[in-house]
Amino acid sequence: MGISRGASGEAPRERQRAVHFGCALAGVPSLELHRMKTQRRQSVSAATFLCALALIATIARAADPLPSWNDGKAKQSIITFVEKVTTPTSPDFVPVAERIATFDNDGTLWCEQPLPVQLYFVLDRVKALAPQHPEWKTKEPFASLLRGDVKSALAGGDHELLELIMATHTGMTTEEFEKIVKTWIASAKHPKTGQLYTEMVYQPMLELLAYLRANGFKNFIVSGGGIEFMRAWAEQVYGVPPEQVIGSSVKTKFELRDGQPVLMRLSQLNFIDDKADKPVGINQHIGRRPIAAFGNSVGDRQMLEYTQSGRGARFMLLVLHDDSSREYAYGPALGLPDVKLGAFTPALYDEAKAKDWTIVSMKQDWKRVFPFQK
Repeated sequence: MGISRGASGEAPRERQRAVHFGCALAGVPSLELHRMKTQRRQSVSAATFLCALALIATIARAADPLPSWNDGKAKQSIITFVEKVTTPTSPDFVPVAERIATFDNDGTLWCEQPLPVQLYFVLDRVKALAPQHPEWKTKEPFASLLRGDVKSALAGGDHELLELIMATHTGMTTEEFEKIVKTWIASAKHPKTGQLYTEMVYQPMLELLAYLRANGFKNFIVSGGGIEFMRAWAEQVYGVPPEQVIGSSVKTKFELRDGQPVLMRLSQLNFIDDKADKPVGINQHIGRRPIAAFGNSVGDRQMLEYTQSGRGARFMLLVLHDDSSREYAYGPALGLPDVKLGAFTPALYDEAKAKDWTIVSMKQDWKRVFPFQK
């Protein structure tokens, strides 16, 4: 019956023997034939895998990763940088572990005018605690705050601000403070827009955070704001977990309360994460120099300088607030109005131009500013 035996499995084995016999006659050992077949299959698989990667990369590049950014120099500089540090064949390729990006918070990721958000938190805390402190009615800077005169309350500068923070942020456990912040941030609203402060985040920067994260970057917030204040909501709003938040802090102390271990927040300053101390905080918390840094004011200058001084490809960006209709316009760079907090000075502008930092014009480079805007 001959060939019909193939249905029972005998013919394939006979053909296999014949092939091996033919190879032997040709001087090719059967084991070598098997190795050749294996190599062919591996080559095909590798080629298929590479084609798939190329296709994924093409699709990723085809989709706009920053849809709320207008096409222009600023947007293109971001995309060009990300592509060159994430492309394995690029001379500027950076391993995933070294893709560190640092972001200031106030004025860079969310609105800081007419006051930084944490100052509104301080104001509400003073009002809430006032019944327990009758002396605040005549004691500055509390008396001015209770009258609604924020300008006078902060006229003394950092000293008065520090006194307010110590009075409203300490004398409790870290868990108690976190609960207070979460309760407040869930309902507190911006005085101009009536939107929750968590809606006063910049849509283009949310897209940038996501774009970097999708390309293997680890994003850190490096802010002069309170570290425990930001950690309470940063993951929900920005996708940045608590361990990737760096900020100013008060001293804490381990205690046993009713037999339970707690950390008490003391009325003592621990660290101010601003200006020249931002690189210090980065070194202490991260242990790697960022390859990308994002800010908006003189308080971020040293962070950008520190980032640029490293080897290899680097990216530095400053947000310029020049859109009075959709947000606020302030500088005083380019003749914009001056502000006490969050200033973008002419000197900073000149340095950014000289060092080829990317300057983002909120008015020109962003299609929309906040998520709630059409």
